Amino acid sequence: MTTQIQVDSTPRFVPLPEKPLPPKRSTLRLARLVGWTGTFVLGLMLLFAFFPNAVAPYDATERVALPLQKPNTEQILGTNDLGQDLFSELIAGTRASLFTGLIVAVVSVLVGTIVGLVSGYLGGWIDSVLMRLTDLILVLPFLPLVILISVYLGASQRNIILVLAIFFWAGPARLIRARVLSTRADTYIEAARALGANPVQIMVGHLWSSVRPLALVQVVLVASASILAESSLSFLGLGDPSGKSWGTMLYFARASGAFLSDAWKWWVLPTGLMITLTVLSLGLIGYSLEQRMVRST
Repeated sequence: MTTQIQVDSTPRFVPLPEKPLPPKRSTLRLARLVGWTGTFVLGLMLLFAFFPNAVAPYDATERVALPLQKPNTEQILGTNDLGQDLFSELIAGTRASLFTGLIVAVVSVLVGTIVGLVSGYLGGWIDSVLMRLTDLILVLPFLPLVILISVYLGASQRNIILVLAIFFWAGPARLIRARVLSTRADTYIEAARALGANPVQIMVGHLWSSVRPLALVQVVLVASASILAESSLSFLGLGDPSGKSWGTMLYFARASGAFLSDAWKWWVLPTGLMITLTVLSLGLIGYSLEQRMVRST
C-alpha cells in the first residue's frame, strides 16, 4: 500500500518588517511655517526689548497725564494710577520679562546638560546621586516652594531668576541623560574610547553633538515656562516693584482696582496679550525645532 503525501505548493510570503514612512512634506512645510511665524513674533518682542525708545512715545517712568485716563489720541492705552503712559510701560516691560525667561532658560539648560551628560555617560554612583537629586527637584511642589524662597530672599528680579533656575534644570537633565544612555554605546563612542579619549573629550567632542538639538528645544520651552512663572510671581508682588515688567504691571493693576473697573480693558488685557503672544511664539519655535529634530534622527 502506497501512501501519497500531498505537498501544498501554494507560495507563502513572509511579510518583511515595515519601513518607517518618509516624512510628509505637508507636515514639514507646516512646521517651517509655524517656526517662521514664531520667529517673527519673537523678533518683534526682541525689538521692543532692545529698542524701547524707538517704539514707546514716552518715558515709562514719566507722568504724562491724569491718572486712569481712558485711551485717547495721545495715550493709545490710557494711563495707569500714577498718570504714566500704559503703552510705553508695556513696551518697557518687555525687556525684563523676556530677558528673565531667556536667562533662566540658558542657565537651566546649561546645568541640566552638564548633569545629564555626566550622569548618563559615567553611570555608577555618580549617576545614582545626580538622578536622586534630580528626582527630588522634580517631585517638590513647585509654586509653594518658589513663593516661600522668593519671600525669604526678597522681592527682586535677580532672586526670581535664581529661584526659577534652581527648579527648571531638572527636566532638561532627565531628557539629556536619556539621550546619552541611548548613544553612549554607539560605535563611534567605542572607537573614541579605544583611541584613548578621556570622558571629558568624549562628552564634549562626541556626545554633545548628539544632544545639542534636544538642548536647543529645551531652551525654547524653558524660556516660555520661565516667562509665565516670572509674570505669576511678579503679579503676587514678589518681583522688583521699582522695575517695569509685565508681571509688575498686573500687580499694580490689581492693587489699584483695575480688575474691578473698565481699566482692565486697556491695562490688564494688553499685558495679558503680550505674555500670551510671547509664550505662543516660543511654543511655535519649539514645535518647529522638535519636528526637524525628529526627522533628522
